[in-house]
Amino acid sequence: MQPHSTSRSLLREHPALRAFLGVGICALLWIAAYNVIQPLADGITYDVLRLPRSSHLGEAVAFFLYDVPKIILLLGGMIFLITVLRSFVSVERTRSLLGGKREGVGNLLAAGLGVVTPFCSCSAVPLFIGFVEAGIPLGVTFSFLIAAPLVNEVALVMLLGMFGWKIAGLYLLSGLTIAIAAGVVIGRLKLERFVEEFVWTIQAGHGGHVPEQVAWSDRFEAAWLSTRAIVSKVWLYVIVGIAIGAGIHGYVPESALADILGSQAWWSVPAAVGLGIPLYSNAAGIMPIVSALMEKGAALGTVLAFMMAVVGLSLPEMIILRRVLKVPLIAVFIVTLAIAITLTGYLFNIIL
Repeated sequence: MQPHSTSRSLLREHPALRAFLGVGICALLWIAAYNVIQPLADGITYDVLRLPRSSHLGEAVAFFLYDVPKIILLLGGMIFLITVLRSFVSVERTRSLLGGKREGVGNLLAAGLGVVTPFCSCSAVPLFIGFVEAGIPLGVTFSFLIAAPLVNEVALVMLLGMFGWKIAGLYLLSGLTIAIAAGVVIGRLKLERFVEEFVWTIQAGHGGHVPEQVAWSDRFEAAWLSTRAIVSKVWLYVIVGIAIGAGIHGYVPESALADILGSQAWWSVPAAVGLGIPLYSNAAGIMPIVSALMEKGAALGTVLAFMMAVVGLSLPEMIILRRVLKVPLIAVFIVTLAIAITLTGYLFNIIL
Protein backbone atom coordinates (compact mmCIF):
# COMPACT_ATOMS: atom_id res chain seq x y z
CA MET A 1 0.00 0.00 0.00
CA GLN A 2 1.27 3.48 -0.91
CA PRO A 3 2.21 5.78 2.02
CA HIS A 4 -0.25 8.50 0.97
CA SER A 5 -3.05 5.92 0.77
CA THR A 6 -2.21 4.78 4.29
CA SER A 7 -2.31 8.37 5.50
CA ARG A 8 -5.72 9.00 3.91
CA SER A 9 -7.07 5.80 5.42
CA LEU A 10 -5.72 6.74 8.85
CA LEU A 11 -7.38 10.17 8.66
CA ARG A 12 -10.71 8.64 7.62
CA GLU A 13 -10.63 6.18 10.52
CA HIS A 14 -9.65 8.80 13.10
CA PRO A 15 -11.73 11.98 12.75
CA ALA A 16 -10.10 13.48 15.85
CA LEU A 17 -6.70 13.21 14.17
CA ARG A 18 -8.12 14.87 11.09
CA ALA A 19 -9.58 17.65 13.20
CA PHE A 20 -6.30 18.28 15.04
CA LEU A 21 -4.39 18.27 11.75
CA GLY A 22 -6.71 20.89 10.30
CA VAL A 23 -6.51 23.11 13.38
CA GLY A 24 -2.73 22.67 13.52
CA ILE A 25 -2.36 23.83 9.93
CA CYS A 26 -4.61 26.81 10.63
CA ALA A 27 -2.58 27.64 13.74
CA LEU A 28 0.66 27.63 11.74
CA LEU A 29 -0.92 29.87 9.11
CA TRP A 30 -2.17 32.18 11.89
CA ILE A 31 1.32 32.45 13.41
CA ALA A 32 2.88 33.06 10.00
CA ALA A 33 0.34 35.74 9.16
CA TYR A 34 0.80 37.45 12.53
CA ASN A 35 4.58 37.54 12.10
CA VAL A 36 4.48 39.10 8.63
CA ILE A 37 2.01 41.88 9.47
CA GLN A 38 4.65 44.38 10.62
CA PRO A 39 7.12 43.99 7.73
CA LEU A 40 4.26 43.80 5.22
CA ALA A 41 2.65 46.99 6.57
CA ASP A 42 6.00 48.80 6.48
CA GLY A 43 6.77 47.48 3.00
CA ILE A 44 3.43 48.62 1.56
CA THR A 45 3.65 52.01 3.27
CA TYR A 46 7.25 52.95 2.65
CA ASP A 47 8.30 50.86 -0.37
CA VAL A 48 5.14 50.47 -2.45
CA LEU A 49 3.37 53.75 -1.61
CA ARG A 50 6.73 55.49 -1.07
CA LEU A 51 5.53 57.55 1.87
CA PRO A 52 8.33 59.15 3.92
CA ARG A 53 8.99 57.30 7.16
CA SER A 54 9.03 60.48 9.22
CA SER A 55 5.82 61.90 7.75
CA HIS A 56 2.51 62.05 9.58
CA LEU A 57 0.73 60.32 6.73
CA GLY A 58 3.34 57.56 6.57
CA GLU A 59 3.05 56.86 10.29
CA ALA A 60 -0.75 56.85 10.11
CA VAL A 61 -0.92 54.49 7.11
CA ALA A 62 1.66 52.07 8.55
CA PHE A 63 -0.19 52.07 11.87
CA PHE A 64 -3.52 51.30 10.15
CA LEU A 65 -2.12 48.53 7.92
CA TYR A 66 -0.51 46.87 10.93
CA ASP A 67 -3.25 47.21 13.54
CA VAL A 68 -6.30 46.16 11.50
CA PRO A 69 -5.09 42.64 10.59
CA LYS A 70 -3.47 42.28 14.02
CA ILE A 71 -6.73 42.98 15.88
CA ILE A 72 -8.80 40.80 13.55
CA LEU A 73 -6.34 37.92 13.89
CA LEU A 74 -6.36 38.28 17.67
CA LEU A 75 -10.13 38.50 17.68
CA GLY A 76 -10.52 35.31 15.65
CA GLY A 77 -7.82 33.39 17.49
CA MET A 78 -8.99 34.33 20.98
CA ILE A 79 -12.67 33.63 20.29
CA PHE A 80 -11.79 30.24 18.78
CA LEU A 81 -9.56 29.29 21.71
CA ILE A 82 -12.03 30.46 24.35
CA THR A 83 -14.88 28.58 22.67
CA VAL A 84 -12.87 25.36 22.60
CA LEU A 85 -11.90 25.75 26.26
CA ARG A 86 -15.47 26.55 27.18
CA SER A 87 -16.65 23.33 25.58
CA PHE A 88 -15.12 21.53 28.59
CA VAL A 89 -16.85 23.69 31.19
CA SER A 90 -20.49 24.73 31.48
CA VAL A 91 -21.52 28.38 31.52
CA GLU A 92 -22.39 28.01 35.20
CA ARG A 93 -18.97 26.59 36.02
CA THR A 94 -17.23 29.34 34.05
CA ARG A 95 -19.28 31.95 35.87
CA SER A 96 -18.34 30.48 39.24
CA LEU A 97 -14.62 30.32 38.40
CA LEU A 98 -14.31 34.04 37.70
CA GLY A 99 -17.44 35.24 39.40
CA GLY A 100 -16.21 34.36 42.87
CA LYS A 101 -18.34 33.50 45.88
CA ARG A 102 -17.63 36.91 47.39
CA GLU A 103 -17.79 40.26 45.65
CA GLY A 104 -14.43 41.30 44.30
CA VAL A 105 -12.76 37.88 44.16
CA GLY A 106 -13.53 37.41 40.48
CA ASN A 107 -12.56 41.02 39.78
CA LEU A 108 -9.21 40.45 41.46
CA LEU A 109 -8.56 37.30 39.42
CA ALA A 110 -9.60 38.99 36.17
CA ALA A 111 -7.47 42.06 36.90
CA GLY A 112 -4.50 39.82 37.67
CA LEU A 113 -5.04 38.04 34.37
CA GLY A 114 -5.14 41.41 32.65
CA VAL A 115 -1.82 42.45 34.18
CA VAL A 116 0.00 39.42 32.76
CA THR A 117 -1.73 39.77 29.37
CA PRO A 118 0.46 41.96 27.12
CA PHE A 119 -2.34 43.64 25.17
CA CYS A 120 -3.21 47.21 24.31
CA SER A 121 -6.82 48.30 24.75
CA CYS A 122 -8.01 47.21 21.29
CA SER A 123 -6.12 43.91 21.49
CA ALA A 124 -7.80 43.15 24.83
CA VAL A 125 -11.27 43.53 23.29
CA PRO A 126 -11.30 40.02 21.73
CA LEU A 127 -10.78 38.37 25.12
CA PHE A 128 -13.36 40.70 26.66
CA ILE A 129 -15.90 39.65 24.03
CA GLY A 130 -15.08 36.01 24.70
CA PHE A 131 -15.58 36.49 28.44
CA VAL A 132 -18.97 38.14 27.96
CA GLU A 133 -20.05 35.50 25.48
CA ALA A 134 -18.92 32.77 27.90
CA GLY A 135 -21.27 34.05 30.61
CA ILE A 136 -18.65 35.53 32.93
CA PRO A 137 -20.16 38.36 35.06
CA LEU A 138 -20.04 41.73 33.35
CA GLY A 139 -18.20 43.54 36.14
CA VAL A 140 -15.49 40.87 36.14
CA THR A 141 -14.97 41.17 32.39
CA PHE A 142 -14.54 44.93 32.76
CA SER A 143 -11.86 44.40 35.42
CA PHE A 144 -9.91 42.43 32.81
CA LEU A 145 -10.58 44.96 30.04
CA ILE A 146 -9.28 47.78 32.24
CA ALA A 147 -6.24 46.01 33.69
CA ALA A 148 -4.93 44.50 30.43
CA PRO A 149 -3.87 47.80 28.82
CA LEU A 150 -3.63 49.88 32.00
CA VAL A 151 -0.84 47.86 33.66
CA ASN A 152 1.70 47.08 30.97
CA GLU A 153 4.84 45.13 31.79
CA VAL A 154 6.97 47.19 29.36
CA ALA A 155 5.76 50.45 30.89
CA LEU A 156 6.37 48.99 34.34
CA VAL A 157 10.00 48.24 33.51
CA MET A 158 10.47 51.66 31.89
CA LEU A 159 8.97 53.44 34.92
CA LEU A 160 11.25 51.38 37.14
CA GLY A 161 14.27 52.56 35.18
CA MET A 162 13.14 56.20 34.95
CA PHE A 163 11.70 56.82 38.43
CA GLY A 164 12.61 53.87 40.66
CA TRP A 165 10.72 51.02 42.27
CA LYS A 166 8.39 53.15 44.41
CA ILE A 167 6.83 54.89 41.40
CA ALA A 168 6.67 51.65 39.43
CA GLY A 169 5.04 49.91 42.39
CA LEU A 170 2.49 52.72 42.81
CA TYR A 171 1.68 52.47 39.09
CA LEU A 172 1.07 48.72 39.42
CA LEU A 173 -0.99 49.07 42.61
CA SER A 174 -3.09 51.95 41.30
CA GLY A 175 -3.79 50.15 38.02
CA LEU A 176 -4.98 47.03 39.82
CA THR A 177 -7.06 49.07 42.27
CA ILE A 178 -8.75 51.00 39.45
CA ALA A 179 -9.49 47.81 37.51
CA ILE A 180 -10.97 46.01 40.53
CA ALA A 181 -12.95 48.99 41.85
CA ALA A 182 -14.37 49.98 38.46
CA GLY A 183 -15.32 46.37 37.74
CA VAL A 184 -17.12 46.09 41.08
CA VAL A 185 -19.02 49.34 40.46
CA ILE A 186 -20.10 48.28 36.97
CA GLY A 187 -21.08 44.85 38.28
CA ARG A 188 -23.27 46.36 41.01
CA LEU A 189 -25.14 48.50 38.49
CA LYS A 190 -26.56 45.37 36.80
CA LEU A 191 -26.18 46.65 33.25
CA GLU A 192 -26.40 43.32 31.41
CA ARG A 193 -29.39 44.65 29.44
CA PHE A 194 -27.00 46.98 27.65
CA VAL A 195 -25.02 44.12 26.10
CA GLU A 196 -26.06 43.57 22.47
CA GLU A 197 -28.60 40.77 22.07
CA PHE A 198 -26.54 38.73 19.61
CA VAL A 199 -23.95 38.04 22.35
CA TRP A 200 -26.58 36.43 24.58
CA THR A 201 -27.97 34.54 21.59
CA ILE A 202 -24.59 32.98 20.87
CA GLN A 203 -24.12 32.18 24.55
CA ALA A 204 -27.57 30.58 24.81
CA GLY A 205 -26.91 28.53 21.71
CA HIS A 206 -24.12 26.70 23.53
CA GLY A 207 -26.36 25.83 26.49
CA GLY A 208 -25.41 25.46 30.10
CA HIS A 209 -24.89 21.69 30.18
CA VAL A 210 -21.72 20.24 28.72
CA PRO A 211 -21.89 16.58 27.71
CA GLU A 212 -19.15 14.38 29.11
CA GLN A 213 -18.18 13.05 25.68
CA VAL A 214 -17.90 15.56 22.83
CA ALA A 215 -15.89 14.78 19.72
CA TRP A 216 -12.98 17.08 19.03
CA SER A 217 -14.31 17.71 15.55
CA ASP A 218 -17.56 18.98 17.09
CA ARG A 219 -15.67 21.23 19.52
CA PHE A 220 -13.63 22.73 16.69
CA GLU A 221 -16.67 23.15 14.48
CA ALA A 222 -18.58 24.95 17.25
CA ALA A 223 -15.54 27.18 17.87
CA TRP A 224 -15.30 28.03 14.18
CA LEU A 225 -19.00 28.90 13.97
CA SER A 226 -18.76 31.10 17.07
CA THR A 227 -15.63 32.82 15.73
CA ARG A 228 -17.21 33.48 12.35
CA ALA A 229 -20.41 34.81 13.94
CA ILE A 230 -18.61 37.31 16.17
CA VAL A 231 -15.95 38.44 13.68
CA SER A 232 -18.58 39.02 10.99
CA LYS A 233 -20.38 41.42 13.34
CA VAL A 234 -17.32 43.27 14.63
CA TRP A 235 -14.83 43.61 11.74
CA LEU A 236 -16.24 46.85 10.34
CA TYR A 237 -16.07 48.48 13.76
CA VAL A 238 -12.44 47.34 14.04
CA ILE A 239 -11.58 49.04 10.75
CA VAL A 240 -13.34 52.30 11.65
CA GLY A 241 -11.86 52.38 15.13
CA ILE A 242 -8.31 51.70 13.99
CA ALA A 243 -8.64 54.24 11.16
CA ILE A 244 -9.45 56.95 13.69
CA GLY A 245 -6.67 55.74 15.98
CA ALA A 246 -4.20 55.76 13.09
CA GLY A 247 -5.04 59.35 12.24
CA ILE A 248 -4.58 60.44 15.84
CA HIS A 249 -1.37 58.41 16.14
CA GLY A 250 0.14 60.03 13.06
CA TYR A 251 -0.97 63.64 13.48
CA VAL A 252 -1.10 64.51 17.20
CA PRO A 253 2.21 66.24 18.07
CA GLU A 254 3.94 65.30 21.31
CA SER A 255 5.18 68.85 21.86
CA ALA A 256 1.64 70.27 21.93
CA LEU A 257 0.59 67.78 24.59
CA ALA A 258 3.66 68.60 26.64
CA ASP A 259 2.92 72.34 26.49
CA ILE A 260 -0.69 71.85 27.63
CA LEU A 261 -0.03 69.40 30.46
CA GLY A 262 3.26 70.84 31.65
CA SER A 263 1.36 73.24 33.90
CA GLN A 264 1.04 72.69 37.65
CA ALA A 265 -2.53 74.10 37.68
CA TRP A 266 -5.40 72.35 39.49
CA TRP A 267 -7.07 71.52 36.18
CA SER A 268 -4.03 69.69 34.80
CA VAL A 269 -5.20 66.24 35.96
CA PRO A 270 -8.72 66.35 34.43
CA ALA A 271 -7.21 67.98 31.34
CA ALA A 272 -4.73 65.10 31.11
CA VAL A 273 -7.56 62.57 31.31
CA GLY A 274 -9.69 64.49 28.80
CA LEU A 275 -6.84 64.75 26.31
CA GLY A 276 -5.85 61.12 26.80
CA ILE A 277 -9.26 59.61 26.00
CA PRO A 278 -9.28 60.35 22.23
CA LEU A 279 -5.69 59.19 21.76
CA TYR A 280 -4.62 55.64 20.98
CA SER A 281 -1.38 53.97 22.00
CA ASN A 282 -0.13 51.21 24.24
CA ALA A 283 1.63 51.97 27.50
CA ALA A 284 5.09 51.49 26.00
CA GLY A 285 4.29 53.74 23.04
CA ILE A 286 3.17 56.58 25.29
CA MET A 287 6.39 56.62 27.32
CA PRO A 288 8.17 59.21 25.08
CA ILE A 289 5.33 61.65 25.79
CA VAL A 290 5.57 60.78 29.50
CA SER A 291 9.25 61.69 29.40
CA ALA A 292 8.52 64.96 27.57
CA LEU A 293 5.82 65.89 30.09
CA MET A 294 8.17 65.28 32.99
CA GLU A 295 10.83 67.47 31.35
CA LYS A 296 8.20 70.23 31.01
CA GLY A 297 7.67 70.11 34.77
CA ALA A 298 4.36 68.26 34.86
CA ALA A 299 3.49 66.61 38.17
CA LEU A 300 3.88 62.84 38.22
CA GLY A 301 0.20 62.26 39.06
CA THR A 302 -0.81 64.30 36.00
CA VAL A 303 1.54 62.30 33.81
CA LEU A 304 0.31 58.94 35.09
CA ALA A 305 -3.33 60.05 34.73
CA PHE A 306 -2.65 60.96 31.11
CA MET A 307 -0.91 57.65 30.43
CA MET A 308 -3.73 55.64 32.03
CA ALA A 309 -6.39 57.54 30.08
CA VAL A 310 -4.59 56.91 26.79
CA VAL A 311 -4.15 53.19 27.31
CA GLY A 312 -7.38 52.49 29.18
CA LEU A 313 -9.93 54.72 27.45
CA SER A 314 -8.95 54.93 23.78
CA LEU A 315 -11.54 56.08 21.23
CA PRO A 316 -10.85 53.15 18.85
CA GLU A 317 -11.49 50.73 21.73
CA MET A 318 -14.89 52.35 22.36
CA ILE A 319 -15.83 52.07 18.70
CA ILE A 320 -14.99 48.37 18.64
CA LEU A 321 -16.84 47.80 21.92
CA ARG A 322 -19.90 49.55 20.48
CA ARG A 323 -20.65 46.47 18.38
CA VAL A 324 -20.91 44.41 21.56
CA LEU A 325 -22.14 46.94 24.12
CA LYS A 326 -24.86 49.56 23.94
CA VAL A 327 -24.12 53.25 24.40
CA PRO A 328 -25.32 53.57 28.05
CA LEU A 329 -22.94 50.83 29.20
CA ILE A 330 -20.02 52.33 27.28
CA ALA A 331 -20.83 55.71 28.83
CA VAL A 332 -20.85 54.19 32.34
CA PHE A 333 -17.51 52.51 31.59
CA ILE A 334 -15.94 55.77 30.39
CA VAL A 335 -17.25 57.89 33.28
CA THR A 336 -16.36 55.35 35.96
CA LEU A 337 -12.84 54.82 34.70
CA ALA A 338 -12.25 58.54 34.02
CA ILE A 339 -13.26 59.43 37.58
CA ALA A 340 -11.05 56.69 39.03
CA ILE A 341 -8.05 57.80 36.96
CA THR A 342 -8.60 61.47 37.85
CA LEU A 343 -8.77 60.73 41.59
CA THR A 344 -5.63 58.59 41.26
CA GLY A 345 -3.81 61.45 39.54
CA TYR A 346 -4.74 63.89 42.30
CA LEU A 347 -3.73 61.34 44.95
CA PHE A 348 -0.31 60.88 43.37
CA ASN A 349 0.21 64.64 43.16
CA ILE A 350 -0.61 64.96 46.88
CA ILE A 351 1.60 62.16 48.20
CA LEU A 352 4.58 62.53 45.84
